[in-house]
Amino acid sequence: MKKVPHRLYLTEDQMPKQWYNLRADMPEQPDPMLNPATLKPATEEDLYPVFCKELAHQEMDAETRYIDIPEEIQEMYKIYRPSPLIRAYNLEKALGTPAKIYYKFEGNNTSGSHKLNSAIAQAYYAKKQGLTCLTTETGAGQWGTALAEACAYFGLDLTVFMVKVSYNQKPFRKAVMQTFDANVIASPSDTTNAGRQILAADPNTGGSLGCAISEAIEKAMTTEGCRYVLGSVLNQVLLHQSIIGLESKIAMEMLDEYPDIIIGCAGGGSNLGGLIAPFMQDKLTGKADPRIVAVEPASCPSLTRGKYVYDFCDTGKVTPLARMYTLGSGFMPSPNHAGGLRYHGMSPILSKLYHDGYMEAVSVEQTKVFEAATYFAKYETILPAPESAHAIRAAIDEAIRCKETGETKTILFGLTGTGYFDMTAYQAYHDGQMNDYIPSDADLQKGFDGLPKVD
Repeated sequence: MKKVPHRLYLTEDQMPKQWYNLRADMPEQPDPMLNPATLKPATEEDLYPVFCKELAHQEMDAETRYIDIPEEIQEMYKIYRPSPLIRAYNLEKALGTPAKIYYKFEGNNTSGSHKLNSAIAQAYYAKKQGLTCLTTETGAGQWGTALAEACAYFGLDLTVFMVKVSYNQKPFRKAVMQTFDANVIASPSDTTNAGRQILAADPNTGGSLGCAISEAIEKAMTTEGCRYVLGSVLNQVLLHQSIIGLESKIAMEMLDEYPDIIIGCAGGGSNLGGLIAPFMQDKLTGKADPRIVAVEPASCPSLTRGKYVYDFCDTGKVTPLARMYTLGSGFMPSPNHAGGLRYHGMSPILSKLYHDGYMEAVSVEQTKVFEAATYFAKYETILPAPESAHAIRAAIDEAIRCKETGETKTILFGLTGTGYFDMTAYQAYHDGQMNDYIPSDADLQKGFDGLPKVD
């Protein structure tokens, strides 16, 4: 039998020309977003003050199965896509597992992550609408970097509110964003009403994505020719990220392979939702039945310990409410949490699929994550982002389980990006100074106490 190549790249002609809208095949739709003023289902027009019109339309579209990727977006995709599907032969050998391990590597661009797939699309639609600037939030910095690249390409001004603890931990991320002319502000800040209120309540807070979202939305809504864009969670983002899964499926079909287990890290859901999209379509339509596993940090366990309820998407409580697994919009992740994946909620699409039993979720401590990251780096020569290493941890655990049972399973996981801006965290791990933090039930209850009362 011919050996599968280490890396498989599609040709440009084989790249998907359409995104896949997973909602079109869901037997039951996620509950609608609610207008925060009326608590009634939000309309597309309700979203226009915050989002570009085309993105608002994509956000609400639950019927169109495939959506054409505009040629301008395809042309920018071709700078760094298709991304490779890699067979982890060395990792398999080191583990002594009969499992076949594949990973989709999304780090071959300056942002170092998958985030550029949606950043390009959102910047394009903003430019097409005639807008002149965008605002956003970023946690670990990958999304802010990706959007800075895309805005520079399309000639848009950008303001990024970066979670303060990450802003301090990762100064080089800020430098990259500034290279692409982005204005980067540590959040919470004194530049917005939302930021000032949060600082008044806790002057020493390290911030959260919910805080940064509130500031970015306020900035967008008070600036002429400006809109807000988000790097995860939203339906539109999972739509754009479906290119990851579509490419993966094409490549695996070329190898006559199909994954038994699909694993992705989960913070807000963009990478996981994109990776699993076409495989989940097979599951929903009865064509196949892969196990799909979301891996989240034990310090921010929205799926595994959160509540499936309506909640605000931001700490300032100005966004529409979404029914999702959430820890409460006021939840603040521990400052010692080294990676991203620090959002208080989970994509409504993924929350619904998890709630209905189509996927699983596990949480892992960060020392175990970095143990897996360093092990992987030694054998596969790629230094993974801490976010990606959550998926690596679970993939290694599944491969070891195959070794114990003798099962030959095919595992696919998403390697969302590289960890070259995370060396402070890697150093803390190597020096034995990294600690695990798992919130107690009492800690989580503080977030749950702030959940809105929605019938």
